[in-house]
Amino acid sequence: MLAPFGGFALNLAAITAAICMGREAHENPDRRYVAAIAAGAFYVLIGIFGATVGALFLALPRELVLAIAGFALLGTIGSGLASALGDESEREPALLTFLVTASGVSLASIGSAFWGLLAGLAALFVLRVTPAHLRRLRPHAGAATAGEQQSQRTD
Repeated sequence: MLAPFGGFALNLAAITAAICMGREAHENPDRRYVAAIAAGAFYVLIGIFGATVGALFLALPRELVLAIAGFALLGTIGSGLASALGDESEREPALLTFLVTASGVSLASIGSAFWGLLAGLAALFVLRVTPAHLRRLRPHAGAATAGEQQSQRTD
């Protein structure tokens, strides 16, 4: 719906921003703006020669195009994983979420992103629940139910 208004470019801009903000752009964070300027100039050139670039990519094997895109995003994926796996108490749920999502599994016509989130939340719940939590969920053996309490009052 937003394509006529330039909405299609938002995903491209987000990926470019992630790449330009990484250490690969420049060691000094104050100099990383140069990468953004270079990317902008590159996008202008691609816009001018868009049909030629499109024909070039169509001539290349699909796997090669995917590999090039994957290499461009390695730094972003790596820093995201490092951030997600940094907290030891949440490392397993984060890894399980990533692996299930990356697997591409689809159950009941629902994609792997949903199942990855569900698996991660389940793992987080299992790791966080303690015996004290479980005791609060079960009624106490010596506690009377509401019906028993009512009958005791009338006796």
